[in-house]
Amino acid sequence: MTAVANETTLDVAVDVRFTPAGTPLAVRHEGRIWAVAADPVHWFARDAWWDTRRDAAVGSGDLVSIEYWRIQVRLGSSNSALRTFTLRRNPLSEQWLLEDISD
Repeated sequence: MTAVANETTLDVAVDVRFTPAGTPLAVRHEGRIWAVAADPVHWFARDAWWDTRRDAAVGSGDLVSIEYWRIQVRLGSSNSALRTFTLRRNPLSEQWLLEDISD
């Protein structure tokens, strides 16, 4: 039997606080502050622009790069168990989404 991490898919808006260097420091989710407790992982993926059929004027900006952060967090300054959050920001958006949570 294979153990599988418990994962919840959400896609809900969250507030993310960043360090001056641009890495996540904390996330506010459902009124709670989750502090980043380990080095985050950062990457970009490409949006399927041919499916979204976005029209944009020349110079509109990057319409295809989806930004991700995978962070390990714990509640505030407690010694609670680590949870893993995957954060996503869609092209041209300022809003971060909590894509999923896993234990």
